[in-house]
Amino acid sequence: MSGLVDALLIVAVVVVVIVRQFRASRVDTDRRWWILPGILAVVALREPGLLDAHHHTASALVLGAELIVGVAMGAGWAWTTRIWVEPDGAVWSRSTKASALVWGVGIALRVGLFALGAVAGIHQDSSALLLALAATLLVRSGVLMRRVSALHGTAAAHGAAYGDDVPRSAWKERV
Repeated sequence: MSGLVDALLIVAVVVVVIVRQFRASRVDTDRRWWILPGILAVVALREPGLLDAHHHTASALVLGAELIVGVAMGAGWAWTTRIWVEPDGAVWSRSTKASALVWGVGIALRVGLFALGAVAGIHQDSSALLLALAATLLVRSGVLMRRVSALHGTAAAHGAAYGDDVPRSAWKERV
């Protein structure tokens, strides 16, 4: 794929994911939550320009830093997502303002890494960004599924929502 197509794919995935996450949505634990990150990773890894041939070590370090930022961003995003169980047992989630802050910091760090690589003369392909996005989505989904299963095992068994032990005036989860 060309760089322009990769960039458009990345922007489209990020926009769709962010818009969907800031609306309340039902969490379907039966879905294969790892499919989209897997597809993104395959697309990223099949491209030959993942590492710069002239700056192999430095390129690998920037890629490693990019992946670390992606993993941290996914974990932060999952832990700042509000989840609750409806009386019918359905589990719902919605990202919070803290989630938006996680995204903002993550994007700023990624821009900084790109700038650092550009100053060092490292050719950076969009495959690295695509791979980091896959890591972000995979970690976020995995942590969220773990939180849902823990919540579903405790509160859902009692028909309660996450935070129901708090008076209704302060019911909203603080993140």
